[in-house]
Amino acid sequence: MVRGVAGRVAVVGAGLAGLSAALELHDRGYEVEVFERSRLLGGRATSFEVGGREIDNGQHVFLHCCDRFIGFVERVGMGHALHEQARFDALVLARDGTSSRLRAASLPAPFHLLASFAGYAHLDVGGRLRVARALASAALGPGPDPQLTFDQWLERNGQNAATRRAFWDPFFIPALNAPFDRVSAADALFVISTAFLRDASAARFGFSTVPLAHVAAAAAQQIGDVHRSTAVLAIDVDDRGVELRLPDERRARFDAVVLAVSPRGTAKLLGRPERFDVRALETYDPYPIVDVHVWHDRGALGFDFAAVLDSPLQWIFEKSEGYVCCSISAAGEVLTVPTAALEQLAWQELCAFVPGLRGGRVVHAAATRNPEATYLPRPGAQRTLQRTSSPRVAIAGSWTQTGWPDTMEAAVRSGAAAAEWVAHG
Repeated sequence: MVRGVAGRVAVVGAGLAGLSAALELHDRGYEVEVFERSRLLGGRATSFEVGGREIDNGQHVFLHCCDRFIGFVERVGMGHALHEQARFDALVLARDGTSSRLRAASLPAPFHLLASFAGYAHLDVGGRLRVARALASAALGPGPDPQLTFDQWLERNGQNAATRRAFWDPFFIPALNAPFDRVSAADALFVISTAFLRDASAARFGFSTVPLAHVAAAAAQQIGDVHRSTAVLAIDVDDRGVELRLPDERRARFDAVVLAVSPRGTAKLLGRPERFDVRALETYDPYPIVDVHVWHDRGALGFDFAAVLDSPLQWIFEKSEGYVCCSISAAGEVLTVPTAALEQLAWQELCAFVPGLRGGRVVHAAATRNPEATYLPRPGAQRTLQRTSSPRVAIAGSWTQTGWPDTMEAAVRSGAAAAEWVAHG
């Protein structure tokens, strides 16, 4: 017999969180059905065709420390599609042509970055010492006040405009996808500690070499029933189970449900979230990511990816020879810029930072906008747990309480935690 209250479980949402929960429940012997309102699988980490080319809805990267995400991809038979650096190695470009690298040496953390940081050309000696002292504070100091923002933490730890420009902004705005005055210091220090201070291999960059929707499709094939383009309008929960209200007045009954949708979507489906001891869903704010995809006629760039300073762009990724993706995190200022202007801006910036592109021609371009790429609770607010007051209802989502910021790693972890609640209540 399967433990827990449920035999048949509905999962609402086929993003990474929902698929993770569904796979975990399937492996435990449950009969699982997934309902996804979109025709696409993968949620905020998906892909689709634009002009006959299949592209991701943004440049998603992971770090080597994202072990649950890596395990999920391997579990669905797509491990071969993941590329990881042999060691952490980040190229940083300045508009004046200066380039520098931060690269891990064969030393234990946190000493693995000392040699390259000592020669980091985008900061003078004083700036490097400022950053080093702040990192030491992150490693050795007490945990920050939950009300403290990352912006306040940086100020208290002596960071100035130069260190923010050359180190904190290029690495931590993409990692956190929000302005520093909206991010809790605790979230930021978790990233610092986990990626840079604990393990010399933790910050190795990785990315999928195939469109991410292929990973989601591989997961869906192992689950069973996955209903695309099928919105769940509401749920009714009683002592006997859960009833899903579907379009055309259809209903479907299950023993339990995992809600793997946005904070706003979760509140709508629960009706009265406080009835399930779920609170503060209204404290989450969405933050956008914009990516500009450019196909050009100038061949290879000579690097896989690079951060760029003093630019609306933040990172440049070479997806393949002649195809570049420009990533803009915390993209509130450019979210509504017309597509043609975004494409022109991206090409101008690419040519400014990569001399080999000058004189080249754009063959094709496209922009992808995700206005709700991540969700962040306001500083001081608690993230939502996967468990509720009902053993028949669990919540999953990269925005929930996993110990991680809103990332693909958090999504997979949340799905596993939601499945655990359903199984063992």
